[in-house]
Amino acid sequence: MAKFMDVHHSMKGITEEQLREAHDADLAIQDEEQVSFEQAWADPESGLVYCLSEAPSAEAVQRVHERAGHRADEVHAVPLTVS
Repeated sequence: MAKFMDVHHSMKGITEEQLREAHDADLAIQDEEQVSFEQAWADPESGLVYCLSEAPSAEAVQRVHERAGHRADEVHAVPLTVS
């Protein structure tokens, strides 16, 4: 499985509770697409939300987000990481 970082641009003013609800909506259906959402970050001022996942494809990540009601504006493969 590959890692993906997706970006949502239009979530200005998002609260911690709303971020949790959106993340939980993804988690509720992620298994149907063999996606594992690992973490989400948000900047309420800019409206940017980032989600890190492991998935078979960018399309699978997008399908989960679409079904959960918050389509990603971008989905990027993350082939290299360091800790």
